[in-house]
Amino acid sequence: MKCDVAIIGGGPAGVTAGSLLKRYRPSLDVVILERETFPRDHVGESQLPAISEVLEEMGAWDKIEAANFPIKIGATYKWGRTKDLWDFEFLATEDFINVPRPGKFAGQRRALAFQVDRSIYDKILLDHTKELGCRVFEGTKVSRVLRTDDRIDGLELENGEMVEARHFLDCSGDSGILRRAMGVEVDSPTKLRNIAIWDYWQDAQWAVTIGSGGTRIQIMSLGWGWLWFIPISESRTSVGLVVPAEYYKQTGKTTEQIYADAIAEEPMISSLVKNATRENGLQATRDWSFIADRLVGENWFLAGDTCGFADPILSAGMTLAHAAGRRAAYTILALERGKHDPAWLKEQYNTWQRKQIWHHIRFADYWYSANGIFTDLKEYCSEIAAGAGLKLDANEAFRWLSTGGFTSETPGRARAITYAVGGVKFITQLFSGEPVTWEVAKNNRFKLKKAGTEVVQFAHLENGRIEAVKCLKKGEKLLPLEGLFAIVVSALETETDAEKVLNRCLEIFQRQGAKNVSAGYLMFMEVLEALIYDGWVEASLNDKRPLLPMETPDEMRTMHPNRDNLV
Repeated sequence: MKCDVAIIGGGPAGVTAGSLLKRYRPSLDVVILERETFPRDHVGESQLPAISEVLEEMGAWDKIEAANFPIKIGATYKWGRTKDLWDFEFLATEDFINVPRPGKFAGQRRALAFQVDRSIYDKILLDHTKELGCRVFEGTKVSRVLRTDDRIDGLELENGEMVEARHFLDCSGDSGILRRAMGVEVDSPTKLRNIAIWDYWQDAQWAVTIGSGGTRIQIMSLGWGWLWFIPISESRTSVGLVVPAEYYKQTGKTTEQIYADAIAEEPMISSLVKNATRENGLQATRDWSFIADRLVGENWFLAGDTCGFADPILSAGMTLAHAAGRRAAYTILALERGKHDPAWLKEQYNTWQRKQIWHHIRFADYWYSANGIFTDLKEYCSEIAAGAGLKLDANEAFRWLSTGGFTSETPGRARAITYAVGGVKFITQLFSGEPVTWEVAKNNRFKLKKAGTEVVQFAHLENGRIEAVKCLKKGEKLLPLEGLFAIVVSALETETDAEKVLNRCLEIFQRQGAKNVSAGYLMFMEVLEALIYDGWVEASLNDKRPLLPMETPDEMRTMHPNRDNLV
């Protein structure tokens, strides 16, 4: 069997890559080799809003919406140094407009996500790739990888058939077919060693219903682990337990016993499943965060869980998989066009995808180290913090989390791990119990630090094409001059006074067609804060000039104590 692109795995990463390759270059012959026969259950049901944008680009969002999966408004947590519940919402509940479903990918739906039954979700997307023209082979296992040095010559299937391609993409998840065959090592830059145990329940009660099909997932910390509660259809709910592997071994209990104990111990979850029925398909897997040493080779790429995994506390798994599949497709499309240096394209894929995984792992470490409710595991959490070089002081924690994240993980936007700068400050304040300060509120003179920087290029992905965009580099730090960051850097090149810098930013913002200029105030303040923390801007105080007003950001409306009538 000969083709242009051979993809191992038909999960989120594989179908994203296949769909985008066929959408933007229909002439490509794309083959997807999937070991299982769909539908099949798979853990990882809770999404983040970034996935919706990818689904829309794939042309599949309407199909997923038509499946009537619950709309994810956000999450309710019992986590941190209090047993009180608090909410993180993508959109404030009071702003949610109740409209009939199925809806369109517009307005508020662009800010929200889905909670999906993977047996249905994955099949919809795999069938979608077939409609686009991918050749899909289910129940087809790759048994051997033929290679010459760093080049893959072909794949031998279990039935003895050979597959040859110009490009190979490993989306095989935990199996890591190409990763293992090519001898790629993995690193686990964390002390987290958890296992996950889960089952599905029929007719569990939702903790909260918001409008037509909207809800929040529930994340409930115990003294020795945590539970997830994720409605994935009107009648089906995923309920899982994450617990340190060492703790599980010490208990001597079976997975069934510790799972039942966890649910019985947590009043919220136990009340929600009181009248529900378990499907009795208990599953367990290790949940160890890791990252592959490299994600590309001469004619191959890694994408999805095979190239790295971050603890599920942040619901990041599918986001990383879809993002990797998209970036891999764009890179292959660019290689086919021949406009850019192949080495540069591969380096960009490797750098940016590894950076995303690394940031999610780092953020997960902080969530665990800051959880004072893990009373039996205080020493364990302290180990995580020490291993990460983390102080739990709010400002130090924010500095550690923000370095290299806000300025480069999502080019053009001051966001990392779905959170804006204000959101991370809120979380560090919540977890530490200490107020977090804003540098932009204490200073009014801002100087761009250009010494030691060089101008390089980074890959901007849009409409199926990769364009080289200017990027500042200082040591290992990168600052893409795109979006809001480009505007702020432009203003700082001519102004240093805070008021003048901000006015200059708003002028450029309005000239570029921004409709809500007033909202730009906070966004630019957050960008400036990120630049200060990441070392791109020097902040100082001029007593003769006024300070800019800096109130608590809008995150307080989307991150707040829980107000539902819950157990």
